[in-house]
Amino acid sequence: MHLHLHTEYSLLDGSGKIKEMVARAKELNMDALAITDHGVMYGCVEFYKACKTAGIKPILGSEIYVCASDMHKRTLHDNAIHHLVLLVKNQTGYQNLMKIVSEGSLSGFYYKPRVDHDFLARHSEGLIALSACLGGEVQENFNHGQNEKARAAALFYKETFQDGFYLELQDHGLAEQKKVNALNIELARELDIPLVCTNDVHYIRPEDVKSHDVLLCIQTQTAVDESDRMKYPSPEFYLKSPEQMWDLFKEVPSALTATRRIADECFFDYDFTQKHVPTFDLPEGVDHGEALEALCYEGLAQKYEVFSFARGQKMTQSLVARMKEQEDPKAKTLNERLQYELSVLNRMGYVDYFLIVWDFIKFADDHGIPTGAGRGSAAASLVAYTLNITKIDPIAYQLLFERFLNPERISMPDIDSDFCYERRQEVIDYVVEKYGQGNVAQIITFGTMAARACIRDVGRAMGYPYGEVDQIAKMVPQVLGITIDKALTMNPELQGAYEKDPRVQELINISRRLEGLPRHASTHAAGVVISGHPLVEEVPLQANDGAIVTQFPMGTLEELGLLKMDFLGLRTLTVMQDAVEMIRENRGVDIALDALDFEDPEVYQMIGEGHTVGVFQLESAGMTSFMKELKPESLEDIIAGISLYRPGPMAEIPRYIENKHHPEQVTYLTPELEPILNVTYGVMIYQEQVMQIVQNLAGYSLGRADLVRRAMSKKKHDVMEKERKNFIEGIVEDGVIKVAGTRRRGIPDEAAEKIFDQMDFFASYAFNKAHAAAYAVIGYQTAYLMHYYPVECIAAMLNSFIGSADKAHFYIRYAKSLGIDVLPPDINESKTRFTVKGNSISFGLGGIKNLGFSFLDAVIAVRQDKGHFQSFGEFVAATEEVGLNKRACECLIKSGALDGFGVARASLLAVYERLLESYSAKRRSVIKGQLSFFEASEALGAPKGLGLGLEAPELPEFPLKDRLQMEKEMTGLYLSGHPLDEYQEELAAVSTVYADDLQSDGLLDDVRDEASLHLEQNLGEDPLYRDGMRVTMGGIVTGITRKITKKNTMMAFAVLEDPTGEVELVIFPQSYESLKGFLREDEVVAVSGRLQMREEEGAKILVEDIVPIERGKTPLFRLGKGRPQTRRTLAPEKKSPEPQGPPSKPVPPSKGKETAQEAADKIYLRFSDRETAQANLRDLGDLLRAHSGSIPLYLYLAKEQRAYRMGPGSCVDGSPELLRELQGLFGSENVKRSGPREGA
Repeated sequence: MHLHLHTEYSLLDGSGKIKEMVARAKELNMDALAITDHGVMYGCVEFYKACKTAGIKPILGSEIYVCASDMHKRTLHDNAIHHLVLLVKNQTGYQNLMKIVSEGSLSGFYYKPRVDHDFLARHSEGLIALSACLGGEVQENFNHGQNEKARAAALFYKETFQDGFYLELQDHGLAEQKKVNALNIELARELDIPLVCTNDVHYIRPEDVKSHDVLLCIQTQTAVDESDRMKYPSPEFYLKSPEQMWDLFKEVPSALTATRRIADECFFDYDFTQKHVPTFDLPEGVDHGEALEALCYEGLAQKYEVFSFARGQKMTQSLVARMKEQEDPKAKTLNERLQYELSVLNRMGYVDYFLIVWDFIKFADDHGIPTGAGRGSAAASLVAYTLNITKIDPIAYQLLFERFLNPERISMPDIDSDFCYERRQEVIDYVVEKYGQGNVAQIITFGTMAARACIRDVGRAMGYPYGEVDQIAKMVPQVLGITIDKALTMNPELQGAYEKDPRVQELINISRRLEGLPRHASTHAAGVVISGHPLVEEVPLQANDGAIVTQFPMGTLEELGLLKMDFLGLRTLTVMQDAVEMIRENRGVDIALDALDFEDPEVYQMIGEGHTVGVFQLESAGMTSFMKELKPESLEDIIAGISLYRPGPMAEIPRYIENKHHPEQVTYLTPELEPILNVTYGVMIYQEQVMQIVQNLAGYSLGRADLVRRAMSKKKHDVMEKERKNFIEGIVEDGVIKVAGTRRRGIPDEAAEKIFDQMDFFASYAFNKAHAAAYAVIGYQTAYLMHYYPVECIAAMLNSFIGSADKAHFYIRYAKSLGIDVLPPDINESKTRFTVKGNSISFGLGGIKNLGFSFLDAVIAVRQDKGHFQSFGEFVAATEEVGLNKRACECLIKSGALDGFGVARASLLAVYERLLESYSAKRRSVIKGQLSFFEASEALGAPKGLGLGLEAPELPEFPLKDRLQMEKEMTGLYLSGHPLDEYQEELAAVSTVYADDLQSDGLLDDVRDEASLHLEQNLGEDPLYRDGMRVTMGGIVTGITRKITKKNTMMAFAVLEDPTGEVELVIFPQSYESLKGFLREDEVVAVSGRLQMREEEGAKILVEDIVPIERGKTPLFRLGKGRPQTRRTLAPEKKSPEPQGPPSKPVPPSKGKETAQEAADKIYLRFSDRETAQANLRDLGDLLRAHSGSIPLYLYLAKEQRAYRMGPGSCVDGSPELLRELQGLFGSENVKRSGPREGA
């Protein structure tokens, strides 16, 4: 059996996937197998479980790194790194191995996680050591002719590892190995050290050698055809059969039998039944269960009016008893539910778990750190609600506790908490301080080689051209859980390329072998594990970018019974708190978000009208469109919307909307379904509904119902057939009816069968209502703020993205669309962050580059203490001592923040350096402590002009264009206007795409739930703009760089800015010569070209033509080699001043060069908006194909007052028959033909 084996967790070095490796060992009749990944224990638990499942004895271990001298020295001089294989013999050995690999990373990391001889000597018990490969200390010294050093190392290891030290023999066909094998055999005889033979396994089968070589290239960022690169010296590093190993080492039979002896000596098993929840610290003698109950009843009194008599009183046992005795039906319901939940927590041993969570949530509340409404199934717990862990009433929304914690299935509770993203770390720091630094760690996560990325990585390593690889990678559908094998089945084009092209076949085959391998280790964004004692006693640790993290991922920690929490930073919580504070300051209104009753019809009307910018969970284009159709009227509608807008359930959206608007049409297979499904208009949406159906119709307990739901969601067909019978016929054990079944309850078998089929079909898509409900609460709260206080809300969002120009740009545009002014920065009015002034937003000085928040806070403090600065000189005098320097002063001048002093920016830039130097010299002459500098400057008679007798030179102010450019340089934004303001009509007429159309839809990603984002990105919808699409765009050219290619030709890169953002331009050599005359900085032009949409880069336009834009004229791109043509621009119809939100994304256009015929002859179809157009055009394909021709078809969108040309495949013949068909479909008023044959 193999004792030296590297799995996928020897990152980018081992290509053997654990399950496949174990399956191959089973196939070769091995009954034991070891895991020895490089310096880590990442895969130990997964390997253990796979071996146990296969009936193979797992031997845990690691090939560690040992430095020759001192692990704390960051040098390789006289401190070389060697390999050593350690195998776990028993529980003590496992504990020591965890400490060794942990300390190697936490204290000894230098290129590799290292330990030294001293550390090994103190932690050797229970471990068997093997001398490793050619990189082992003994072998490497032998190989370098340092035989005495080799002998000394062998003696050290023999004396250190009393449980066993073996000299390894390996034979991969290498001369060096044959040499050291002979020396090892001789040394073993001399020192009485046993031998063991191993193969340094890095992949599974001989044919995997090529894919493994490609993996090494991915690791080293090289290509397979490079000569000077890391490469394994032979193709022998695979999982060899026992027969092959006997053949290699038949001359040393003792080394072969040693593998059996070692395997027989190793005994270690994980215990997956133990739970390691820390004990919450309470005063001695206090019962933990009673303490939790008292806290719950205290919360019950605060949350429910029926218990209001207990508010403000100390929650004694007698008061709790009085609350329990209340006869009010609502009180009885609450008492029964609370007592039931508490009894389950006591029985399952999770009382301390809840006390721990309550404690850090209370810390956050006490310190003004916003917390979320809840996440996941925890919102279904009344205990969590009363402890303020969650903020949605589980009784009011029929949330089931068993969905959160099932008493019939032992599993750790899972409470994930959202915090203000700016202050989340404060909560983590509190937990670390409370439980001890060594008892708390963050959690590792592994980035894996997913299908598309894997193909790209493999293609790069194989030296394939980018375009070829990109084309193949894009054939992999972007859907959830996609694999290369699934992609071959789903996409005939990919399958065809695979079958016909040998190069593609090799690319795909190697990618399939490497797909799914972990690529790198990183830190989970939110996961934290908490223990009552040092974590290294339970799990190996390592350092990741300064953070201490576990070497086991989240799922493994849960299996081991460790307490795992998610501390998530949610930007929306920060935005809401900031908005509430500004509302209080600006309007004198205190908003208690948690006290909102979710009943405001105006809020739902706003959502139903599609005004969802800044509304949590509802602001994506698809969700906004859904809300416009849905017209929500209650929080239940929002909950349903969040649950339905996912792959799978989306198919139910039309039925849900239809039933909502026509409730009289809703029917039920049996009346018993109505009280369960009426809240969702007869549509099965939630996991909780599946559980309720099983409970109410068949008599299951909710705990058993949850087990059935889980089986359904995992498509366990054998289990489901058994449960189908139980559902209908019931369960009788020893004459006792355990489950009544639908038949005993009078439900017809036919109806029961159909109901079970529906549940079985939908259970895998059904959503956790508790999670959706908690997020619907935040959605409603943000909508409430956006509806009644948009100024403060947008200011808060700008603060959350301060320093991020593209996102700030979006919100500023949106504010302007609502009639909200964003005032430019002003040193006498602005604060560090964005603030509200009346119905305007004052630009935050923190949005100016190179100005630290601490410096700005100090400046604001001076201003508040002394009043407004009356002149530039006074400003410098007052702030030079708190950190004003030349760089900061220049940035303030250029940004326009000092324009209020009435001195031209040109003059200030000419004099500010001399003024700062003068004041600095003057301040140094003031006796320290005698006067403050501000007082000194007054005493010295600093004049109100520039100060110190300096006069501002009378220079002409910079042109507006230059001032705007300065603002852009300092803030990323144009603040006083936009260089293209006077070209709005021309840009609208020429552009088929705007810059913000080409930005990912993730502009506001940070504000949305990451789970929803993942789903949105995998809905499989066609993108509006695709790679290779022909577009035109107008804007101003900046950032031109020219480059000489390898073929000694010129090409160029530039940036094209329009009013919505910027896009990179690429001008290849074939276009450069004819276009270079138009490549001038600050030139307003229109470009035509093709989009380049690469996943790892921003969108670019590959430019084919450039023409200048002149006021009042719209360019027509050149026909052949002619000069640019222009035509007069018609003024568009005035838009309604009523704000309608930010512009929608246009229908995908495809605009190329027009022929004279096309320019004159067009057919327009008029629609109100993009969504209406898309909905109506889906079924037009056959009609357009039947009337194919040369006349272009245009879409006119009334809300945008813009026309878009459809793709070349949509050109039609313009026949009267076609026009009649179109007018019949859309109405004659919405179909118009222009040109020489208009009216035909």
